[in-house]
Amino acid sequence: MDAALGLLEHQSLSSLGLREVTRAVGVAPTAFYRHFKDTAELGVALVEESLGALHGAIRASLSAPDADDSEARIDLTVGLIADLVASAPAHVRFVARERHGGVRPVREAIAAQLRLFAAEVADALGALPDSAGWSREDLVMLAGVYVDHMVMTASAFLDADPGDVAKTAELARRQLRLVSLGRRHWLDGT
Repeated sequence: MDAALGLLEHQSLSSLGLREVTRAVGVAPTAFYRHFKDTAELGVALVEESLGALHGAIRASLSAPDADDSEARIDLTVGLIADLVASAPAHVRFVARERHGGVRPVREAIAAQLRLFAAEVADALGALPDSAGWSREDLVMLAGVYVDHMVMTASAFLDADPGDVAKTAELARRQLRLVSLGRRHWLDGT
């Protein structure tokens, strides 16, 4: 999986051949099939590795003592994303590239993980006092906006020059403040 992730730094999964992967690992091509039935299954395993462990980190940041304060929540979120990109850039790049890539099972696995994140965020938002009166459907919609923003911000961090990381973080915070402002007024017209 590490060899595949390394190769995927510069290409999409749909262009990756199993011979490339096995050559990088130093095994015969038939050895690949002892682990995965095809490259799509390898890609799904990479999605699980890339996103599966994040659920705990997201739950922890959403339930942090300061998480009731929207500014603190924004800072925690942007910090979590920045740390993820700094610690696992290849995983983030893989997810960002393959989210709309050509391998359907991988797209579906990424979408499923992002839906799980949205459900977890919706649960956390629903527990906040300022969510009184919100329908579950609206909470899930808002959570989806936050999750999409997280993916977009991760991509922006990947693309940022080292000197622009602070600017990227500040822009992400400002965008989240705008969403937060809209959230506070969502029920005003109903």
